[in-house]
Amino acid sequence: MAQKRGQRGASSSSADDPEVVAHVPLQAVLLADSFNLKFRPITLERPKVLLPLVNVPMIEYTLAWLESVGVEEVFVFCCAHSQQLKQYLNQSEWTKPAARFSVSTIESHDAISAGDALRVIYEKSVIRGDFVLISGDTVSNMSLAQALLEHKERRKKDPLAIMTMIIKHSKPSNVTHQTRLGTDEVIMAFDPETKELRFYEDKADPSQRVISLDKILLADSPAFYMHNDKQDCYIDICSPEVLSLFMDNFDYQHLRRHFVKGLLIDDIMGYKIFTHEIHSSYAARIDNFRSYGTVSKDIMQSWTYPLVPNVKYFGCCSNMKLDRQGVFKALDVVQSRSAQIGAVTLIGSGSTIGDHSVISNSVIGQECTIGRNVSVHGCYIWNNVIIEDDCKLNHAIVCDGVHLRTGVVLEPGVILSFKVEVGQQITIPAYSKVSLLPQPSIQDSDEELEYADANSGVIESRSITSMISTRNAELSPDYSATENSGLSEVGIAGVGYIWCSYEGGNDEEWRHSVAPIPASKLAELSHEDYEDPDVSYQEVNSTPVSGELRPDSEITGDDDADGTDYGDSADFDKEVEATFQRALTGVNQETVILEINSLRLSCNKSHADCAGALFLSVIKLGLEAPNSSNGELYQNTAKEINRWKDILKHYLKSVDEEIEIILKFEEICLEIATELSPLFSTILSSLYEKDILSEDAILSWASEKEGADESDKIFVKQSERFITWLKEASEEEDDED
Repeated sequence: MAQKRGQRGASSSSADDPEVVAHVPLQAVLLADSFNLKFRPITLERPKVLLPLVNVPMIEYTLAWLESVGVEEVFVFCCAHSQQLKQYLNQSEWTKPAARFSVSTIESHDAISAGDALRVIYEKSVIRGDFVLISGDTVSNMSLAQALLEHKERRKKDPLAIMTMIIKHSKPSNVTHQTRLGTDEVIMAFDPETKELRFYEDKADPSQRVISLDKILLADSPAFYMHNDKQDCYIDICSPEVLSLFMDNFDYQHLRRHFVKGLLIDDIMGYKIFTHEIHSSYAARIDNFRSYGTVSKDIMQSWTYPLVPNVKYFGCCSNMKLDRQGVFKALDVVQSRSAQIGAVTLIGSGSTIGDHSVISNSVIGQECTIGRNVSVHGCYIWNNVIIEDDCKLNHAIVCDGVHLRTGVVLEPGVILSFKVEVGQQITIPAYSKVSLLPQPSIQDSDEELEYADANSGVIESRSITSMISTRNAELSPDYSATENSGLSEVGIAGVGYIWCSYEGGNDEEWRHSVAPIPASKLAELSHEDYEDPDVSYQEVNSTPVSGELRPDSEITGDDDADGTDYGDSADFDKEVEATFQRALTGVNQETVILEINSLRLSCNKSHADCAGALFLSVIKLGLEAPNSSNGELYQNTAKEINRWKDILKHYLKSVDEEIEIILKFEEICLEIATELSPLFSTILSSLYEKDILSEDAILSWASEKEGADESDKIFVKQSERFITWLKEASEEEDDED
């Protein structure tokens, strides 16, 4: 949870403390360039950090978090489209006199990598102490206090401890070897006691079942753990020596691939990197279109609270209203009575929605016009977009000013850049990218700027006109786009160039697309795993998520060598909630149960895990309804529990599973929805009355708590009268028998 910045005044008793006398403000370096091309063609016209994320520029989330954790000075490094970014910041709340921290820009047109950026920062001599290094496309609500404290304490004991990386649990898919953010599987090794990072690999070949490690890694520690279930949040706490190392090593370009891995194999200087793992907080970087979609949904489902659409936070104000089923709507939205808005959807200010249109799991920007009989599912529509009647959009991104004429179909994964026009009855194929700008001919490396070099050539891209003409008239491949379509044309075929994909067309586009991975592709990848003649069935199924390595040992197959549960429960809860939301849109409960069962099997979860995740989803429904008292809050929650009790009961097959529900309810009251804490015993009684929880489960739960710490018996004491009544009723039944 993002913390409000506290008072910084020092008491008189600390006046002699040298750290207080020589106060060094907490600073941050925000990289406003990601130095890759994954958001092209969009980033040819606008910097990535200014692209809207749930209708708010990405950089707003990063700046809001930095302010919340107590950063006092932020240096924003920019090069691509730097004038756009500087103009935005100058007009924002962050640079006004009332701002609670200072924001300065550092500009360079020569930097082509993060390493170059940090060398420029070093030359400016603006960093005076430890600083936070973060990318401007990062969303988080974590508290940085504990990580900062650990970093400073380590620095006092060991000046060579120069960096702390923030990580969190995120189990990659066993099929795609990607996380839910669409990023590649990362393999890390760190000391279980000190959390010192010993190994880092973000480009591991999934076809290789063995990782080679140098025995020197074990020289200074008797054991460490290998993990492929950790997500790098790309939030780092750095000492000033980090900048010096970039100046001393000009081959350091990429932050992880060059700098981190370089320090880990350097046995001369002895610099050390440590990790800090977060658990209940949120942190994610938007690296590609898939993570763009994932983080957007996380924001709308309040995993990033308080950085959510209906809360006024820091530099952003909100006029959003949260309706039932997780629908956010601006107060001035004009919606036809026959139009349907499904779950996990946001409609921006000034937008209109025509008759019989259906919108679900989507974000609609400001001043958009959506006609009649339009279907929009899983899409991100930015500002001032016109969608005429009878259009069908499925998992696409549509940028500002786009105009879709009657009957247009956008297949999954389509990207329409700024002001593209698509003519009547045209279908844009899956994973197509369309822009008013022709495609640069040089495929730059992934560490070059997001804008094309002015000296680079242009690939002859098909225009929308030429694509349709080629389909209908079977013209030759040499058909010239520039001879048959000008940028001013607004006729039947529209305006824009369709970019081609490199190295095999669209074969790999699915990996980073905003669209779900096709079932056929997942089946194909699964088949490849099991049909690989060089890999045995045992090898495929026994590769551990994490394991302990000791000298002269093999990788163990035990996921939890230290008894710790590394299950991705938070991610599983999100997936179940997204599936449950479909029931709210009319999908029958039997189908939802089938889908949750598929999730349970694929994630190796139990019925109790499913029940806990469903219970959380039901509770959140009750919280979304408006209330002004505990009585109304209880009524709303009890209503939703009664409504969905059958689907909950389906996963409660034993007393142990019912106990897990009670434990989940405790967790919700303590960490997720503290407003429910005073109502715990009342809701527990309601669960009993509705036959969701049995008498045996409640009494067993209370019995297990008898030897617990006082802090762990809060809700048992609150429910004492109800538990006593259950015991007496049980004894009376025994006497009657």
